[in-house]
Amino acid sequence: MASDHSTETGDARGPEHTADGHHVVIDGRRWRATDPSIPDAFRQELVDELMAARRAVKTQDSDARRRVQDAKTALGERGEPWWEDRSGDGFDERIAAALRALTRKRNESSICPSDVARTVGGESWRAVMPDVRRVAAALADRDEIVVTQKGEPVSIREARGPVRIIRGPRL
Repeated sequence: MASDHSTETGDARGPEHTADGHHVVIDGRRWRATDPSIPDAFRQELVDELMAARRAVKTQDSDARRRVQDAKTALGERGEPWWEDRSGDGFDERIAAALRALTRKRNESSICPSDVARTVGGESWRAVMPDVRRVAAALADRDEIVVTQKGEPVSIREARGPVRIIRGPRL
């Protein structure tokens, strides 16, 4: 049975991976691999946002490079290694990047905090929900996101029950 990570170049499944699966090898150069614990639907949204941001770089959009950074950090390709402990400031930055990237991607709709937790938390995503809410509160304080409940803006620190997150005026 084939492994999840290709070790042969030219394989239909994608680029060559290092033995530990942490990096891909392209033209002899190692690059950090995308976190394999990201569910496919969220990974695809982040890849779509990354590609849109890269196109925006070519058109010299002033926010494009930050968008690229956020998408790559959310994917686990930058920042703290995804295979290490999921805690601390580096993990908080990955949560923030995922919040920003997903809200940009869904510009006309909202995201659920659990979408972010599933993106960055792997199988133990429920355990990172308090971290997602805490980081979301900080982003809301900076007007990068707006937290809503039943369509009305609320403080995520005080809201009980399900909330949604939309793009804020400063994002």
